Amino acid sequence: MTKKKNLSETNIISLLIENSYLFQGLNQEELTSFLPPESLIKEKLFSNRPVFTAFLPDDSLDSLYVILEGGPVVTLSNPLDRIISITYRGGCFGMRSLPFSYGLASKSFPSLVEAYKTTYVTKIPLDALQLIYDHFDIVRLRYAKLFELREKFTYHLLNCSSYPPQAVSSLLRGLIYQERELQSQPNDKGVYIFDLSVEVIAKACQLNQRTVEQVLKGMQKEGLINLDKDNDTSDDIIHILKPEELKEVYSSTRDKVSWWPLK
Repeated sequence: MTKKKNLSETNIISLLIENSYLFQGLNQEELTSFLPPESLIKEKLFSNRPVFTAFLPDDSLDSLYVILEGGPVVTLSNPLDRIISITYRGGCFGMRSLPFSYGLASKSFPSLVEAYKTTYVTKIPLDALQLIYDHFDIVRLRYAKLFELREKFTYHLLNCSSYPPQAVSSLLRGLIYQERELQSQPNDKGVYIFDLSVEVIAKACQLNQRTVEQVLKGMQKEGLINLDKDNDTSDDIIHILKPEELKEVYSSTRDKVSWWPLK
């Protein structure tokens, strides 16, 4: 039994080195010295259930979450129930609620963090994270980048105007930027693929779901995206076929998007 357990936990280290932004490419033996096998557990987060509340006064986390499979994990603000962050496989969350590094200065109002879909994570204990942070220069740089990307994602959401095509493209451009910087996407054909439901888009852009559906259909007709409803994993898969052309919609005003019927 012990041998089987160690094999499972060694696979978590391998997943971190192969797929996670923060630990990708690190020496496995070195990383294992900071993360002993008994400290890593693969945990299942069930969909639409709270994980924790970020930014609670005088209440911090003791671990960093790394997504191994599934997701996304979202952060919701109150009282509008607006999605203000979206984290996919390979990304991390919880760093802004850690009493460590940039987390010491990253303050906001209480926000609910939940797994939008079933997600598998591992938690990096704070004491181990601090040692890894001090030991690896690349981890310090990447950790800073995680905070930068949170701010830049919020910036994209601030550009979600009331004009639906521009609002949806703002969110898509924010995700494209985020995943490109995390070195998760695009694929070898230059296509970005997101598990992104209409509900998530609506809650991020403050639109109703019917309007979002109309925008997505318009973008698909224009060849900007493809809505993959026939895949084996999810009905919510969106292929971004022309990420650069989305910039034109992102910076558009009402008279510049000919395919949107409502003026």
